[in-house]
Amino acid sequence: MSSVAKIAFYDTKPYDREYFLRENKAAGLEIRFHEFRLNTSNARSAEGCDAVCVFVNDKVDAACLRGLAQAGVRLVALRCAGFNNVDAAVARELGIRVVRVPAYSPHAVAEHTVALLLALNRKIHRAYNRVREMNFSLGGLVGFDLHGKTVGIVGTGKIGRITAEIFRGFGCRVIAYDPFRDEDWAARHAIEYCEMDTLLERSDVVSLHLPLTPKTHHLLNAGSLARMKPGAYLVNTSRGKLVDSGAIIKALKAGRLGGVALDVYEEEEGVFFEDHSGAGLKDDVLSRLLTFPNVLITSHQAFLTDEALHAIASVTLDSIRRFVAEGALVEERVVV
Repeated sequence: MSSVAKIAFYDTKPYDREYFLRENKAAGLEIRFHEFRLNTSNARSAEGCDAVCVFVNDKVDAACLRGLAQAGVRLVALRCAGFNNVDAAVARELGIRVVRVPAYSPHAVAEHTVALLLALNRKIHRAYNRVREMNFSLGGLVGFDLHGKTVGIVGTGKIGRITAEIFRGFGCRVIAYDPFRDEDWAARHAIEYCEMDTLLERSDVVSLHLPLTPKTHHLLNAGSLARMKPGAYLVNTSRGKLVDSGAIIKALKAGRLGGVALDVYEEEEGVFFEDHSGAGLKDDVLSRLLTFPNVLITSHQAFLTDEALHAIASVTLDSIRRFVAEGALVEERVVV
């Protein structure tokens, strides 16, 4: 590898470039920014680069990885926590290391989770639009107190734990499900672990904080939604494919769900992060979800805080610098 590492960045937006250029003043890497997403057809655009930096919707599958290997790439750096868009097994076979940002700002995602629920429950988005039109009526804007309600946290990693603690601050009873329980943390915060079915049956609000794996794919489906408490709210700021969108629509039409707040969507690739205001949506499922008055969707922005963007750029560039200079990586960041 050259003494000055060359990095190809994909699917970059103005805020990505701003924060990475700021952090690169100290790192001293040679950066090439691309607005297009990385996939098999354009993998050769990384020719001459030591590493590529990708985001959640870049498709780093087996064929793409082979193209990267032929181009001389030896490191894939994800500027996110999830890595389900990378074929880790093939990367290992090809000798390509994969790193991620395991925890950029869990507070950013946790706070956005609660903000989404508050906005949906208290109809903030609808009230804002009314007032902008000089309509100051309150009809249809009734919400409920969070205080005293039961919130079910599915997944108690860093983000799930912080979200649970925020809800405890509101005076909520918090119950949690995780196959790997942190009983000491739960005891400190008066949080009760229970089985998944029990959580669904008891919770007024269910909030998802899990990675996407074969076991968690469509964790919330027709069967599990039917077990939820009638009128409960569902919040997902984790991974879109944890939820079966078609089943959500059926549950909303049947009036079983009180509301749904989403920052992620299972078919968001090609939709989220882009401006479709001039052309309209071609995704019929997402279009239908947007018609419900008790559905609030943001475009995968839970991570989008100054602190998180700073941490993402800093950790990503540090991983690349270490790999190029020493062949050493911080273990918690390594995928393969």
